[in-house]
Amino acid sequence: MIRRCGAGNLKDRRGGAGLLAQLRRPPGGRDARTMLFAQLLDRTGTGVWAASCVLFFTFVVGLDARQLGLLLGAAGVAGIAGSPLAGHLAERFPVRTLLIGSHLLRLGTVCAMLVITRFEVLLLVVAVTSLAERAAKMLEMLFATRAAGEQRATYQALSRSTANAGYALGAGIAAIGLAVGTREAYHVLILGNALSFLAAAALVWCTREQDGHGPGHGSAQAAAGTGDEAAAGPTATANPWRDRGYLRFVLLDIPMCLDDSILGVGLPLWLVDHTDAPHAVVPAFLFLNTVLVVVLQLTVSARVRRPRQAAGAVGLYGLATLACCTLLALTPEHGAWAASITLLAAAVLVTAAELIRSVTSWELAVSLAPQEARASYLGVAGMSQSIQKSAGPLLLTGAVMAAGPAGWLVLGAAVAGLSVVQRRASLRRLDALQAAAPAGSRTTAGNGSAAVS
Repeated sequence: MIRRCGAGNLKDRRGGAGLLAQLRRPPGGRDARTMLFAQLLDRTGTGVWAASCVLFFTFVVGLDARQLGLLLGAAGVAGIAGSPLAGHLAERFPVRTLLIGSHLLRLGTVCAMLVITRFEVLLLVVAVTSLAERAAKMLEMLFATRAAGEQRATYQALSRSTANAGYALGAGIAAIGLAVGTREAYHVLILGNALSFLAAAALVWCTREQDGHGPGHGSAQAAAGTGDEAAAGPTATANPWRDRGYLRFVLLDIPMCLDDSILGVGLPLWLVDHTDAPHAVVPAFLFLNTVLVVVLQLTVSARVRRPRQAAGAVGLYGLATLACCTLLALTPEHGAWAASITLLAAAVLVTAAELIRSVTSWELAVSLAPQEARASYLGVAGMSQSIQKSAGPLLLTGAVMAAGPAGWLVLGAAVAGLSVVQRRASLRRLDALQAAAPAGSRTTAGNGSAAVS
């Protein structure tokens, strides 16, 4: 087995298994391939919705700016609860069943938006949709840890590439409907999004339930710990909310996700408010990001295959973010060409940070969690991205950009410093895992077979 793994790694380093070849034979076999196709359809529908929802709520539903802000804020807050709720349920029910349920729940709520006119009811429906979306993403992550096993980094790379391709395809489909601009065209776009959930649910139904932790499994193993070990380690309680070491990782992971807000909020607003660059450059940020993620994610993931490698790469995330923020601070206010080139370079750097984060955050979330309670731990870890999506835009608009170039420098330095703290804390936890593991399994303790605070 060791020889096979080494040969496989060498093949990836040589580029022998490209993106298309890996998609045909992903880690996890047929079920993983089916799940990736389901994700493609899901993200295509999500891309359609993301590109059209604001205009739909404004021109079709008739919401004003205050109502729209409240609606999107409620969706963000509800999304935070989606991951831990899904993780909690996944300890008791099959992941496959829960994921199908999440898709069907979104199918119902999205279709309901076609007929709902009362703002209070729409607020609830959008919140439930966001909660189900975050739950579905966490369940897909858990499916991957069970289907792909030690090759989860490769599967995550394929998942990221597939998702970005779906978002881009969905945005292109939405552009056609938005060009028509009628109420009926918006309704067709929403129905298309709903159908993507139905198709994704049907594909997930065709997969098999992956081996994992059934009802009571985590608690049974947790009860096995006694004495000092039971008092000190989360294996005794199997409760992520009582595991200070893991909660520290989740808390530090929030700023390690700020690349999302920098790309989606920071770059466009900085271009509009502080430079002479043409507004036509804004779509280029997303296009450049999408292309680079699809093309490079597999290559980046091939270099970060082990927990200690992931912990070491966290520092690179901080450096990439610092470099991006420095470029933004140095972007000239006058001169369209100079500003455009600088901002595009910043977009490349923040994409590099995203490529690193998508591997390190996920690998560490899995590796630092006790195996017998991995679902609930991953549910808590998924909160970091949801919290960032709610707080990140407020941080950028309310503090960073309000402070001007100095705000970007402070943000970059802060993220770089916190990345060092995250790296050291993760390495200490991995060392503790290895020390606590039985002598015969210490070579694999870093894979998250146990956990300590």
